Amino acid sequence: MHGVFDQARLDPKGIVFPEGEQDTIIRAAKMLVDEKICKPILLGNAEVISDLLAEHEIDATDITVVDPSQDDRRQTYVEAYHKMRWRRGATAVNAAKRLRDPVYFGNMMVQQGDADGLIAGVSHSYPDTIRPALRIHQTMSNVSKVAGVFLLLFEDRMLFIADTTVNPDPSAEELAEIAWLTARVANTYFDVDPRVAMLSYSNFGSNEDAACLKVRKAVEIAKERWPDLKIEGEMHADTAVEPVIAEQTFPWSTIQGDANILICPTLAAANIAYKLLWRLGKVEAIGPILSGIGAPVHILQRGMEVNEIVNMTALCVCKAQRTNGKTTA
Repeated sequence: MHGVFDQARLDPKGIVFPEGEQDTIIRAAKMLVDEKICKPILLGNAEVISDLLAEHEIDATDITVVDPSQDDRRQTYVEAYHKMRWRRGATAVNAAKRLRDPVYFGNMMVQQGDADGLIAGVSHSYPDTIRPALRIHQTMSNVSKVAGVFLLLFEDRMLFIADTTVNPDPSAEELAEIAWLTARVANTYFDVDPRVAMLSYSNFGSNEDAACLKVRKAVEIAKERWPDLKIEGEMHADTAVEPVIAEQTFPWSTIQGDANILICPTLAAANIAYKLLWRLGKVEAIGPILSGIGAPVHILQRGMEVNEIVNMTALCVCKAQRTNGKTTA
């Protein structure tokens, strides 16, 4: 993460935190200011946030506090959201109700250019936090879905696992997109040469049911759409990460036990895999990194600690630097 922090410090951005009254967000804001990573914008009751900042002895000079219920921009955001969503069932009354939610308000700040990025989710469920982001921001121009990526830092290797948070049962086309999006995260933000393994309980045709064929089809689609992407499968997880197995049994595979990206066939498989590796392997986990959304927005998992929030904010700043207000990233 050192390279990500260094990049963020080159041009700190204004990142909005809809859960500005949460203690972990307050403490993260202090660290972010001290490390010169971003310019925090905290949403919530101004008096409550001011008291929390004083309680933690935080200098509020470089922290902006916004009370959505009192902010003059709220009606502008309501009208913009209504215009954006009226063909999808959003009435003016519905839009006004939505913009009372700080998560919607914060996403509209980003959409309207009043903030450079958003970090949310420490006190809300993931579905309730990602829904406003998906309603307000577009996906990237060449994909139809977004995906949640986790990075696991082992002593001797980095592993990216997807999709851990968004798509319950992706199709072959969606799996191919998830593979490309994850490869892009690895290469863009961590300078990693992607080597993608598409996981299954089948090893290169050892099983022929629909679930295995879906993964095999995803590999074909990915190779056709992104011919430079190093991707292989369908394969067992141990074939993907254990060189001896690959060398002895599948010497012709482009992945020889050296995969650094593991794409699981379902959200359940990916979520279970990363949590087992994270907890039992006692490794550092960074994520979920929301990839494919055309705005610098990351949705955290409930209960994340200060260091994890800081890590994700640094990534958010880096994406804001790259997008520079554009709708694609």
